[in-house]
Amino acid sequence: MSVEAAREALLVGVGVLASERVALDGADGRWLAEPVRASRDQPPFDASAMDGWAVRTADLGRRPLRIVGESAAGAGFAGAVGPGEAVRIFTGAPLPMGADRVVIQEEARVEDGQLVLGVGPEAPTWVRGRGTDFAAGQVLLAPGVRLDPWRIALAAAAGVDEVTCARRPRVAVLAGGDEVVAPGEEAGPHQIFDAAGPGVARVAGRAGASVTRLALVGDTQDGIEAALAGAEAEVIVVIGGASVGDHDRVKPAARALGAAFLVEGIAMRPGKPLWGAVLPDGRRLLGVPGNPVSALVCAELFLKPLLAAMQGGDGRPVMETGRLAEPLAANGPREHWMRAVRVPGPDGEMRVRALPDQDSAMLTVLSGADGLIRRTVGASAVEVGGVVDFLPLARG
Repeated sequence: MSVEAAREALLVGVGVLASERVALDGADGRWLAEPVRASRDQPPFDASAMDGWAVRTADLGRRPLRIVGESAAGAGFAGAVGPGEAVRIFTGAPLPMGADRVVIQEEARVEDGQLVLGVGPEAPTWVRGRGTDFAAGQVLLAPGVRLDPWRIALAAAAGVDEVTCARRPRVAVLAGGDEVVAPGEEAGPHQIFDAAGPGVARVAGRAGASVTRLALVGDTQDGIEAALAGAEAEVIVVIGGASVGDHDRVKPAARALGAAFLVEGIAMRPGKPLWGAVLPDGRRLLGVPGNPVSALVCAELFLKPLLAAMQGGDGRPVMETGRLAEPLAANGPREHWMRAVRVPGPDGEMRVRALPDQDSAMLTVLSGADGLIRRTVGASAVEVGGVVDFLPLARG
């Protein structure tokens, strides 16, 4: 199965979880279930864009003006500006009645207690009109938008302190294999530390999920069945144990629980053994390879879209294009997602370069990568400067 076909198959029948009210301070990374609307205009009044003087256009170029007051942010001038008058005004302050422009302080001077202007009607008005950012009733953020610091600031500017978001999906991560021990425990001479489990769990967490790490159960089918049956989650990610060896007992355990398989193997490198299924009670199973790089690449390409769909969003990878810093050979029969870095080109433009070691067990390579170059099935060789698809990896 192709990568795109597998992703779509995994998304078939996925419903959006129930919504809940979330305090704005705790909404970063959450997906909106209801729109955020403006309760009033922003700014709610004509406001000064600069420090200076509020005046009437009709008074520009005339005699010195009489200074009658001051308008500051949060404390506007209570009166009105009449003919021959001016009000000292500061950035963000309300424009007084009668005034229709601001003359910046660099273009005016005070002489004998009166204001002398040095600009004509062609000068900028330096006024932010009421509602120029947004208007009362306007939809500022639509359902399916994922909140970030910038969107949270927009909601706050509208006076919103709570938003309605889809509930966080519950994800259980199960790393299998007798060879795997938890970091911090003592490893035997033929064992390795579980690297994929913590990494995949954080991918899920950053995708908005509430994550539980299940205890390691080894390679017994009974243990795997019990772990899958007891996991309280909408999605269970199983790492390893799904290839074709004698000790790969994960899929038999899933079948014993009545799982209906959606995907079994994809034409992808790394990640060929990926599989997905649905248990009779509706819980989703996603099986990723045991090699940590393969597991993390699969989590990026398949787990994130699945979790986004459960929250009403679209988490399909958003590809960019980049020019190659070094040539790439023709690709084979599987789509290849190559770990890559951005490097400056001879013209100063950033280019992308595939890292030399693409072994799916090399976490040092993935940890130093800026993103993934996608090479489609049977893609031709690409010379230096040629354009390739590039998926940036989120850092920080």
